Amino acid sequence: MPKMKTHSGAKKRFSLTASGRVKSLQAGKRHGMLKRSNKFIRNQRGSMILFKADGENVKKFFLPND
Repeated sequence: MPKMKTHSGAKKRFSLTASGRVKSLQAGKRHGMLKRSNKFIRNQRGSMILFKADGENVKKFFLPND
């Protein structure tokens, strides 16, 4: 069997915390800021921790080597 590779897009979008939870940036902030309101852009600052079920899926399928 070949080795399982880390998903290239996932390694740019997700990272693991010290306790093993999955951290990601807020969705909707990568492009198209002109059409978004200033309130939306302000609220999308920073990062967030994924819910447990979503984080387990990301670790299992996209970040197997982390």
